Amino acid sequence: MLSNYIKIAFRNLWKSKGYAAINVVGLSVAFVISTFLFLTTYFQLSFDSFHTDGDRVYKANLFFNDPEKASYSGTLPLPFTPALKAEYPEIEAAARLMNGSNVVEYKGKFFDKNVMFTDPDFLKIFSFPLLKGNRATALNDRSNIVISQSMAKAIFGKEDPMGKRVLLGRDSNAKEFTVSGVLADFPTNSTIQYDAFIQITNAGNYQSDKDKWDAMSHAAYVKLSPNVSRATVENRLKSFATKYFSGDIEKLKKKGAKPDERGDLFAIRLQKLSDIHFNTETGGKSGEPITLIYALAGIGFFILLIACINFINLSIARSFIRAKEVGVRKSLGALKTQLFVQIWGEAALICFVGFLVGMVLTYLLLPAFNTTFQGKLTLDYMLQPDKLVLILSLFGLVTLVAGGYPALQMSKFNAVDVLKGKITMKRPGFLRNSLIVTQFTLSTLLICCTIIAVQQVRHMRGQPLGFQKEEVISIPVGNQEDGQLVLKRMRNRLASDPTIIAITGSGVNLGLGKDRSTSRSVMGFTYKEKEISTDWLQVDYDYLKTLNIKLLSGREFSPAYPSDTLDRVVITESMAKMIGEKDPVGKYFQTDTAGVKYQIIGLVPDFHLYSSKSEKKPITMYLAHSQPISYVFVRVAPQSLAGSMDKLKAVWKEVAPKSEFIGSFMDENTNAWYKGEEQLSKIFSLASSIAILLSCLGLFAVALMVIEQRTKEIGVRKVLGASIPNIVFILSQDFVKLVVLAIVIATPLAWFFMQKWLDGYSYRIEISAWIFVLVGMAAILIALATVSFHSIKAALMNPVKSLRSE
Repeated sequence: MLSNYIKIAFRNLWKSKGYAAINVVGLSVAFVISTFLFLTTYFQLSFDSFHTDGDRVYKANLFFNDPEKASYSGTLPLPFTPALKAEYPEIEAAARLMNGSNVVEYKGKFFDKNVMFTDPDFLKIFSFPLLKGNRATALNDRSNIVISQSMAKAIFGKEDPMGKRVLLGRDSNAKEFTVSGVLADFPTNSTIQYDAFIQITNAGNYQSDKDKWDAMSHAAYVKLSPNVSRATVENRLKSFATKYFSGDIEKLKKKGAKPDERGDLFAIRLQKLSDIHFNTETGGKSGEPITLIYALAGIGFFILLIACINFINLSIARSFIRAKEVGVRKSLGALKTQLFVQIWGEAALICFVGFLVGMVLTYLLLPAFNTTFQGKLTLDYMLQPDKLVLILSLFGLVTLVAGGYPALQMSKFNAVDVLKGKITMKRPGFLRNSLIVTQFTLSTLLICCTIIAVQQVRHMRGQPLGFQKEEVISIPVGNQEDGQLVLKRMRNRLASDPTIIAITGSGVNLGLGKDRSTSRSVMGFTYKEKEISTDWLQVDYDYLKTLNIKLLSGREFSPAYPSDTLDRVVITESMAKMIGEKDPVGKYFQTDTAGVKYQIIGLVPDFHLYSSKSEKKPITMYLAHSQPISYVFVRVAPQSLAGSMDKLKAVWKEVAPKSEFIGSFMDENTNAWYKGEEQLSKIFSLASSIAILLSCLGLFAVALMVIEQRTKEIGVRKVLGASIPNIVFILSQDFVKLVVLAIVIATPLAWFFMQKWLDGYSYRIEISAWIFVLVGMAAILIALATVSFHSIKAALMNPVKSLRSE
């Protein structure tokens, strides 16, 4: 019997190749897109999930209930963690973590590596596999260094790295460290990324700041004892906050701050390890909120749902063609169960083929998907036992929903009525209409969201940055060369070159260059009883000239004034507004009561230093020849732009022979600020295109079903004199009404969701009503075009033939 069912299934599918092809294409495309979106969602949600006891690991953050806006800070003072561990026995382990980069020297060879500062407890908190060494003692000595597997291979090759000594730093500042452990490389879904770890006591600012509670410099992680809740610890930390952060609490009180719903003006809050990746405010690196990740999963589900709806509609449409077959089989004694199994088996076969094609396409298209969306997806996630069970369950559910319902309906046909030709659907069913409305609601929603997202990205791209990014090349210096010396050499080497307009240096890149690195220094101090917070930006001579930033008043830094390297600053308009000075040039301020007294020598317009998504922040620029230059900026003449990169590369080999040339144009670097939004718009564009395509396939199926049922009616209307346009209008109007209803439902939903998304941007577009009007008209036209294929074909049919066949 089973072999008979399979033979009949193959014969029926071969006989209806067009029907089978549409279903296979629809399902395979839906499987591919859904798989990509589900893999992306899983990868993002799996960040830091590989750590043993990760549910007991938290990141400590400071909470400020500022009257203007409540905020969190993930940067803490050096004495915080030792005091916390000493005073609270329920904290099993605690470790500080400070970013760092360094030059590693071994046998005369130099390597740029990300050497991070931490405490011995780091290896007790995080379960990165230790391939060599003792986890309990690897970081106990100040001169110990634990390196990654890839760093060990790069530096030592096939040698055993254990016990080997390396130098960290340059020249007279170099320190010797002994390799005491080798860690496995961090997984791609790890927030913490590293090449090596040394004790935080080796950090340059450790001795000066180890007892300062107002010098914020690092992140702190804690591991709670078993059976200790986060809420309990946070409640106990209120007294700790009052004891050590009384100054911050007093400042908040002076600003008129009021306690939040938990009764806190200032508090220490613990953030779950699984949440860190998504929170950029406290040190996460994703840049996209977790709601976006859930939205991607939702889109994948919607596309799969649309494909199932199509399958159901096509199966129902085909059921009327096969009605006589079902009637004959019933009259010959076939049971409902047998008919259900046969028809559902055909559906399962189509689902299996669609699933198989989808998986093959997923394998083939995965590299292209990763390249397009800068993803790191692999099919390994799908081969895990629990994921295989989930995939097979999903396949079974799709097969049951998409194939089971039509099979059940067909098995219920009355044999006598079918053979008499009385199987009809006088009025469209509620289910069919609901499916069409659902399809076009989702499609319209995705199209509206896509257009708004693209408009927002364009708006941000067109937002004035406050500096001229074109014709400027940014070159990272790296750790193996002295940036100040490299900048001086470049100025001397290119001084007589007419194609070079200006050269300068900075401690911070503008945008993300090829080194994919960025850093930020924020200075807080009190000025005339006002709390000031400003970006503290190191620059060099000709910074304003190179970036074409105009002076509003005063002057810029100049070699003619030696004191500029000691205590002079140039500030932006928002900084002047923050300190309450309309004419700030000549005014003085101190960042520390016992520190340097800075004089303001120049005022410039605001400009975006880190991102154009938020408002321009106050910036204070200073010049310090004692601090390293991290980036060299070169402005070239427009007419020589084509060959400028090659020229600078050749010069770089002369002035910085130890450092690799990885220069890039600044306009490309600033474009990286919009990477998240561009990826979002691409994903929405792809999803909306697939959704509208699948929806049209579904509408195509329903139109076929309805017109098959109304063949006799069409013939009668033509005999009575109805014109072709008349018939097309009659057949299309019901579908247009459903599409209009879908637009009415989708429009407020799209407006609501995109308003919420746009609220995260200081510079944002206003959503125009024309977007919804145009999308609605496009949806109606697409629906009309889809339905018209069958409508016109039916209207052109010879009425005598249609009436005779009925």
